[in-house]
Amino acid sequence: MEFKRKLYTRGSSFETTIPAPILFSIDKKKKHTVIFSFEPETNKWFIKIEEESTE
Repeated sequence: MEFKRKLYTRGSSFETTIPAPILFSIDKKKKHTVIFSFEPETNKWFIKIEEESTE
C-alpha cells in the first residue's frame, strides 16, 4: 500500500497530514504521539505511532 501526501508551507514551516488509513489500528479515543525517524543508511523516513501513557 502506498500513500502520497503534499508538503505545504504554513508560515515559516512546512507541514503535511497523516492519512487516516494509516491510523486504522489505533484507538482514536486515546492520545497518541507520532514519531518520524530517518535512517540515513537507506535514505528513508519511517512513522511510528505510540499511545501516550496515562500515568
